Amino acid sequence: MNKIKIILADDHAILRAGLKLLLEAEEDIEIVGEACDGKDLMQKLLLIKADLIILDLSMPKINGIDILKWLKTEKNYEHIHILVLTMHTEEEYIREALAAGADGYVEKSAFDTELLTALHTVMNGNVYLSNKNAISILNTMIKKDNDDPYSLLSKRELEVLRYLARGYSLAEIGEQLYLSLKTIDTYKTRIFTKLDINKKSELVDYALRYNLFDLPDQ
Repeated sequence: MNKIKIILADDHAILRAGLKLLLEAEEDIEIVGEACDGKDLMQKLLLIKADLIILDLSMPKINGIDILKWLKTEKNYEHIHILVLTMHTEEEYIREALAAGADGYVEKSAFDTELLTALHTVMNGNVYLSNKNAISILNTMIKKDNDDPYSLLSKRELEVLRYLARGYSLAEIGEQLYLSLKTIDTYKTRIFTKLDINKKSELVDYALRYNLFDLPDQ
């Protein structure tokens, strides 16, 4: 029997131990490596051949989203399936992970009941989402008007967009909204991705087109 070779990538050693115990009880699964952060995972992949990575999104050094993007651009790793296992339940995280190349998304609160099903689903070439997450995303897709920024962007993203369009630096926006520089940079990335733009001038044009400069202040 050809076993599914899996690398566990999560910065919590206790969780990795629990996952390993659960998965190695299955005859068709072999844990071939563990990584405690994104950089460690990249180094492990140079030495270990794997069929699937169970990946946390919130990891030190290099986060899960950046790892996903990197894996999907590296020809040596194109064959590897990636199953996200995370504490994040918000739809925006699910969408971002799928857009970056994840083959499945499981919440840590349900990993003991869903993980094996998700794992075999993605290994068969399909995308895995829990029923709850799939219904949520489907409802959003049905309701969303692609020309409506109030549907495309969250309230916080609209606030950040307004400041960006007005010429505020990331640090200045952080001061206005009482958020860290890293958080503001994450919002900026999401805004550019959702609007499919690459330049600040395009952002300004978008803000002008939809009169987003006039959003009310906090």
